[in-house]
Amino acid sequence: MRRVDLLGVDEVPEGTLTMAYADGVDQVVVVHANGVIRAFQGICTHEYFELDKGFLTGGGSPLPDGSPAGTLTCALHLSRFDLATGEALDPPAELPLATYPVVIEDGRVLIEVPDGPLLVNE
Repeated sequence: MRRVDLLGVDEVPEGTLTMAYADGVDQVVVVHANGVIRAFQGICTHEYFELDKGFLTGGGSPLPDGSPAGTLTCALHLSRFDLATGEALDPPAELPLATYPVVIEDGRVLIEVPDGPLLVNE
């Protein structure tokens, strides 16, 4: 396992998403919603389209407090993905987004991933 530094926490304010690059090449969309920072593959599982062009919406799986985690909607065909699980909620996407464990350290957002290229679903 390795830790990959993506960006500063201040670069992804609450209610926003932004694209970062692991190892300078692998696209990772970083989402800050409902007080939680999460990281997913940066490309939609249905068709190649960058997810930072999408938008955050309500719904999704419940958080421990019962509130919804929210969803990420791909702007190309409006497929929604659950922010708690990465699962595809609406067609045409059928595969979930690959999710990456996030660690916040010294004001930075890092992901913990196996050695080698990032796993993505396509």
